[in-house]
Amino acid sequence: MHDDHDTGHDPRREKIRAWLSQARFFAEEVYSSRYRGAIARARRDEDDLFMLLVFSEMMGVPNPAAYYTLELQPLLLERFHDWHTRMGMERSPLDHFRCC
Repeated sequence: MHDDHDTGHDPRREKIRAWLSQARFFAEEVYSSRYRGAIARARRDEDDLFMLLVFSEMMGVPNPAAYYTLELQPLLLERFHDWHTRMGMERSPLDHFRCC
C-alpha cells in the first residue's frame, strides 16, 4: 500500500494552502482597490513630469522642474546639515549657504 503521509504530499494541506493563497489575494485586492485611483493619478503625474523633462532637454529648453523643486527647498534645508556631516564635511560645502 502507498501512504500519502510518507511522501510528504498531503492533498488536504495543499488545498488549504491554495485556499489561503486565494483568500490573501482577494483580501489584498479589496484593500488596495480604494487606492487604485490615487496611485494611478500619482503615476500619471510622475510620467507627465518625466515627459516634460525629457522633451525639454531634447529641445534645449532649460530645466522646467527647477521651478517645481522650489517647493521642496524648505524640506531639504532641514536635512542639509545632516547630509553634509554624513558626507564627511564639517561645514556647508556651499559658500552662500551656512547651516552651522
